[in-house]
Amino acid sequence: MTLFARIAETARKHPDRAALEVGGDVLSYRDLLDLADRTAARLAENGTPRAVGLLAARSLPAYAGYLGALRLGATVVPLNPAFPVARNRYMCAQTNVDVLVVDDRGAETADAVVAGTTTTTTTIKDLPPPHRGPIPDNPDDVAYVLFTSGSTGTPKGVPIRHRNLATYLPFCTERYEIGPGARLSQAADLTFDISVFDLFASWTSGATVVVPQADELLVPVRFVAGRGITHWFSVPSVISIARRLRALRPNVMPGLRWSIFGGERLTHEQARAWATAAPNSAIVNVYGPTETTITVTDYRLPADPAQWPRTSNGTVPIGQVFPHVDAVILDDGRPAREGELHVRGEQRFDGYADPAANAGRFSPDGDPTPRSWYRTGDRVREENGVLVHVGRVDHQVKISGYRVELGEIEGVLRGHDRVHDAVVVAVPGDGGELVLHACYTGEPGLDRELAEAAGRRLPVYMLPFAYRHFDAFPVNANGKVDRLALADLLAPPPEVEAPSSSAVVGREVTAT
Repeated sequence: MTLFARIAETARKHPDRAALEVGGDVLSYRDLLDLADRTAARLAENGTPRAVGLLAARSLPAYAGYLGALRLGATVVPLNPAFPVARNRYMCAQTNVDVLVVDDRGAETADAVVAGTTTTTTTIKDLPPPHRGPIPDNPDDVAYVLFTSGSTGTPKGVPIRHRNLATYLPFCTERYEIGPGARLSQAADLTFDISVFDLFASWTSGATVVVPQADELLVPVRFVAGRGITHWFSVPSVISIARRLRALRPNVMPGLRWSIFGGERLTHEQARAWATAAPNSAIVNVYGPTETTITVTDYRLPADPAQWPRTSNGTVPIGQVFPHVDAVILDDGRPAREGELHVRGEQRFDGYADPAANAGRFSPDGDPTPRSWYRTGDRVREENGVLVHVGRVDHQVKISGYRVELGEIEGVLRGHDRVHDAVVVAVPGDGGELVLHACYTGEPGLDRELAEAAGRRLPVYMLPFAYRHFDAFPVNANGKVDRLALADLLAPPPEVEAPSSSAVVGREVTAT
C-alpha cells in the first residue's frame, strides 16, 4: 500500500478530525484529502509528472504539493527556499523534477532554479476540480527523495520507496502511542527525514500535524506548551537552544507525552534538562540514516533519572535494532562488539539516485542487492546489551600515526559537570599536520580544567591542542552541529606576504 492510500484510508475513518495546522489554516482529514485531490489536478494539467519538487517550506502549498504528488504516484523531492539556488537546481536535475510547487518565498527563486530546464512551476491558487483518477498503489514506486547534507562532498539523493515505510509506520504509531488526539510537532524542514515521521506517522493514524513557523522554532518550549503538543521530535540541539534561553523551567511542558530525539548524539545533560521541563514525557533517543528510512533503533530512558545507564562517552544509548531490521557490527570485515554498523532489510533503500554514489557503501560485493549490507559509516559499541553511538567512521583521524576517534575525546569532555556539549574537530595546522581543537558549550572559562581532565584520561596524542568556548555551536539546515563550520572557524588564516623584509612573528593559537 502506498502512503497516499494509507492516508485516504485514515481520512475515511476520521474525516472530521484535525489533520494539519499550518500558519492560520486548520484542515480536517476531509479537507486534507480534498486539497490533495485538487492539487493533483493542477499538477497533472500538462500530463502526470514523474517527480514534483517542493520549493516551499512551512506553508500550505508545501503540504498540498507533497500530497498532490503522492496522489498521482509521482516522486516528491523536497527543496528549500533558503538553500542556494545551485543546490536546489542540482537536486531537481538529479531527480528529473518536471513540476515545481512554489509558495510566496519559493517563487522568488523559482525562475533561477528551473533555468535552462523543461521544468514548469505552479502554485495552489485557484485550484481546479478534484482529480478523480484511481489512487496509484504500487509499493515499489519511489515515494520521496531526500538529499544528504553533503558534509563530505556532493549531496547524494536517497530514494525511499513506499514499501520501505510499510512496516515502519505502523510499528512506530503503536510504539509511541500515536493516533487520534495526538498532536505532533513538525519541527524539521521537509528536506530532513524527521519530517517524514511527523507527517506520515500522524496521517496514517488519525493524529494532527502542527507546524511551527520560523519564529516559533526559536522558542520551542513556548510552542510545545502553547499549542498542546503531545509528541515532539527534533535534533538534540533544540535542547541547547532552550537551555540558552533559560526556558527549561520545571514542569513547563506538562502535556508533552513523548519526546523523541535523533540526528545527532543526545547527551545525559541535555536529557536531564528536558526531563525537568517535561516530567510527564517519555524521552526516547533514536538512530537511523536517511538510507535506512528514518530510524532503525531506539532507547527509552527510564522514568527515574537515577536509573539512567552510564555509558562510556556520556551519551544516551541508541538502544537496540528494531525487530524487523537486520544489523551487524563489523570491524575490519569481522563481527565485533565495536565497529561500523551495517544494516539491511525492508527499510534499507535500493541505492542512490546517482548509481556512482553507491561505490563503497554496500558490502560484501559493493552492489545494492537485497542481501547486501548498507554501510552506515557510524561506529557503535555494545554496552550492557544496548548500542552506544561512538562516532563517525569519517571522524576518525590519524594523529602522529595513531588512529584517533574524536567521539572518545568528546565523551571525556562531556563528563565535566559544567559542560553542556563538546565537539572536537581536526584542522590542518601551520605545517599541514592535523591539530585537534576542542569546542564546548556551557560555563565559559573551563579550558584549564578540561585540559587537566583530558590529561588524566587520554594518551598524549589524543589531547586537544586548544580549547574554545561557544555560547552555541553552529548548525546546518537540518539543525545538526555543523562540524565543517567549526573547522573553518578554527583553521589558521592563510599566509599573508609580509609588507616588509622584517621577520614575521610566529602566531600563537589560544582559546577564547
